[in-house]
Amino acid sequence: MKQPIFPEIPREHEGGTGVWPAQRIRQVAEVGRIRAETPFDIDQIQPASLDLRLSAQGYEVPASFLPGRDWSMADKLKSVDAKRIDLSGGAELKTGSIYIVRLQETVDLRRRESGFANPKSSTGRLDIFARLITDFGVQFDTVEEGYTGPLWLEIAPRSFNIIVRPGSRLAQLRFRTGTPSIGSRAVRELNETYGVILPEVGDAIVRDGAIALSVDVVGNLDTGIVGYKSRTTDQPIDVDQKGAYEPSDFWETLYRPEGRGLILERDHFHILATKETVAIPDGWAADMFAYDTLVGEFRVHYAGFFDPGFGYQGNKRIGAKIVLEVRSHEVPFMVDDGQVAGFVAIERLTSATDLLYGQDAGSNYQSQGLKLSKQFRQ
Repeated sequence: MKQPIFPEIPREHEGGTGVWPAQRIRQVAEVGRIRAETPFDIDQIQPASLDLRLSAQGYEVPASFLPGRDWSMADKLKSVDAKRIDLSGGAELKTGSIYIVRLQETVDLRRRESGFANPKSSTGRLDIFARLITDFGVQFDTVEEGYTGPLWLEIAPRSFNIIVRPGSRLAQLRFRTGTPSIGSRAVRELNETYGVILPEVGDAIVRDGAIALSVDVVGNLDTGIVGYKSRTTDQPIDVDQKGAYEPSDFWETLYRPEGRGLILERDHFHILATKETVAIPDGWAADMFAYDTLVGEFRVHYAGFFDPGFGYQGNKRIGAKIVLEVRSHEVPFMVDDGQVAGFVAIERLTSATDLLYGQDAGSNYQSQGLKLSKQFRQ
């Protein structure tokens, strides 16, 4: 691997094809094309994404749905007999139920401009489905080119009841101009130069312009800890709290299996980690595939976006393991050490960002290893 030196992207390329960096998001907000019902939080704009905040307007709905081409979300909610809930004083959202909450932010996109949403890392680690919906939308987590209007979030807690309120952040939105993904050859060259994803041994696996990540079931050599499995509990988790909860009340510790793979139990949520370390140089961003049908009978939950600067200290690559949020499908499934769990797609930015992950960006998971969400005592 060559010495990482962050790429310089000429200013004349700004506004061209790519993911928007922090300063581009800030500029678009300043001219009113990204608006919010309350002033933006100081740390709401991330290195290459925008945190989205819940409003007070929520609904409990009988099923997950999309509005479709002929419906605004407000009209669709009326048609499904949604039950209105008020988040103003905080509301408990319960497992087994589905909720739709209007977000505080609205967008006004132009030609070639689009967006893609993902749950925040802490949201995924709490096993919360959080999927973005737009008016007249036919896909989750997608803001189509040229869309103007409100944003909504479907929320479905899976393992734990949660407490949310206006301003709670469960999802983030990445903006794109054009199609900024790159092909397999460019991905290999980028990885050889910067070590975006480094396996413990051998070469990284590249497929369809994305790099593979695998499961670590050896874990910490001293403690033998390889992950955590959710416990059944009625105790809710306030998503806005940090370091407030005892892990053992919500999680069972998983240890290195003896002589076999790790068995993922059906109907339980598991926190594991990758064998590879990840580091994203400035000028680039990455996103892990939520699910790949070729890797086995289990679902790798949403891992959030990887922003530029993730896995770096200054210009030095330190790398960070990626936490995997995993749930088995219809049957228990055994994963072996080094088994491929998902792939990471890499995209260029329109320009280098002025706000790197881990440096004044309110980053909770820089230099992480196996780690529960920020709500738990570490």
